[in-house]
Amino acid sequence: MHALAAGGNAFDAVLAALMAACVAEPVLASPGGGGFILALPAGGEPRLYDAFVHTPRVRRPQAEANAREVITDWGTAQQAFHIGVGCAATPGLVAGMFAVHRELARLPMPVIAAPAVQAARDGIAVSPFMAYLMTLVAPIYLELPAARAIFGDPAAVEGGAPTPVKAGGRLVNPVLGDMLEQLAREGEDLFYRGDVAAAIVRQSREAGGHITADDLAAYRVQARAPLRLRYRDATLLTNPPPAAGGLMIAFALALLSGHGLKDMGFQTAEHTALLARVQAETVRARATAGPPREGVEATWLGGDLLAAHAAALAGPLRSRGTTHVSVIDAAGNAATATVSNGEGCGEIVPGTGMMLNNMLGEDDVNPPGPHAWPLDQRLASMMSPTAIIGDDGSLLVCGSGGSKRIRTAVLQVVSNVLDFGLPLPAAIAAPRIHVEDDHVSFEAGLSPAAAETLAGLFARTTAWPGLNMFFGGVHTVQRTKDGRLSGFGDPRRDGVCLGGE
Repeated sequence: MHALAAGGNAFDAVLAALMAACVAEPVLASPGGGGFILALPAGGEPRLYDAFVHTPRVRRPQAEANAREVITDWGTAQQAFHIGVGCAATPGLVAGMFAVHRELARLPMPVIAAPAVQAARDGIAVSPFMAYLMTLVAPIYLELPAARAIFGDPAAVEGGAPTPVKAGGRLVNPVLGDMLEQLAREGEDLFYRGDVAAAIVRQSREAGGHITADDLAAYRVQARAPLRLRYRDATLLTNPPPAAGGLMIAFALALLSGHGLKDMGFQTAEHTALLARVQAETVRARATAGPPREGVEATWLGGDLLAAHAAALAGPLRSRGTTHVSVIDAAGNAATATVSNGEGCGEIVPGTGMMLNNMLGEDDVNPPGPHAWPLDQRLASMMSPTAIIGDDGSLLVCGSGGSKRIRTAVLQVVSNVLDFGLPLPAAIAAPRIHVEDDHVSFEAGLSPAAAETLAGLFARTTAWPGLNMFFGGVHTVQRTKDGRLSGFGDPRRDGVCLGGE
């Protein structure tokens, strides 16, 4: 809102929000991570800025690489990650923000960065959601002294086990504020060739990482045309290959398009079973087709692969941290951005107040594991900033955090809106399901018949007691056909909507 009030547009606002997220949601967003920004300039061609992390050009010997496993406990489920500087890929978020700024923004970068800089220096009040998140990642953020000094509870008993900062406490990181201020003044060269680059390279060399000065200097944002598809009475724009999430959402929607979901009734046993089976077939399609590469859209969406999995729906079933921002301004510009630091590598880069990503240790991004990744390549992300352009002139932009659950969270919200006409609050707050291999997870609120049907379809079933951030966080804004602006933040991730009606 600061950027819009200062005369900026949607692109200024999304950049200001991303910088603020690096301060207010440090587990989910960091200058040391990467992401994607989908920009829809009013009257112009939409473009997707790929600023995701890039694998280093050289892999140091496994015995020298610092990569270790940690387990995060969600209560209802557990998830393993690898952390350590040896899990950090070359970050791209800073380059992406400056690319959007050069091409689309109005305000000077110091003006855009000012609220984030001030918040880092003054500190932010820790919300109950952020405190909950910190408990999940405590093994990562409290292990080493530099990170513990920022994220630990200063009131913890001396000599006792460290605990994360509690709800109502303050998270203060003036070193990060100083770095953001200097970055806004001096530009991205500070990060990729200057003092910040030198600090990253030094830490990598001394603490078992792979990133070199050449990796940072060679990083480039890749601008692409969004993946475009038709679904019902709308055109969808989403993240194209080599990212995986947008293509998998498009494939799932193509499978759903052959069925009359509205006639089934919302979240009936029939609808829920179809949705779960479509998710399962989408995972199988990815395994069949292999890693997504640029130019494979036609193979996925217009050929034998789609036909085979559509036919399979008639037969028996065969058996991290991310944040999102969406903005529409009064002039009709729209921007939707999903960014991630994974869970963070666990170590603060000296003199910066930031933690690098751990994407080489994320199995959904790098399935071979932290010691076996392709050299000098963009990693394939599930992040899927998405726009829905209605034939009636309406516009909705959305996206989600949530690791592997991003694709299923966005899929369900898109279907809830376009198939059932649900208003945003209901479309987002409706219980979700997620299928991975032979395992279905679902939130409380489904009918007993729907829950029983899911349990009968899959070998493993996990029923969650309520809505949970495990199932993503779809933050959405929309402009109706008559020009009214509104939005809704997903309660699973403490989402908020500023402005609009």
